[in-house]
Amino acid sequence: MAAPKKMKIKKGDLVQVLTGKDKTKQGKVIAVYPETERVLVEGVNRVTRHTKAGQSARGTRTGGLVVQEAAIHVSNVAIVDPTDKKPTRVKTRVETVERNGREKTVRTRVAVRSGKDL
Repeated sequence: MAAPKKMKIKKGDLVQVLTGKDKTKQGKVIAVYPETERVLVEGVNRVTRHTKAGQSARGTRTGGLVVQEAAIHVSNVAIVDPTDKKPTRVKTRVETVERNGREKTVRTRVAVRSGKDL
């Protein structure tokens, strides 16, 4: 299996769905799965799971229908620009900063649409 791909979308980012049944919906990223290149977005791609009643370590668990979010492929979402709330791409700005006599490179994620920091 290949190594996980580095993803430009991080946990906590505001993203917009570009394709599928939830097209144009916006939500916050709850989790990122680089191994499968998927993200879990709050309020998007909600599916119904049938759960079985049973015993757990904390006590009895009731069965029934549970509605929860399912992961969506990272290519189907785009980060929302902080200025105009429209989808944008992400680029990285690399700067060298001098601290205590030592140079350090700092990478900052930037929205392509407006040039603002993410």
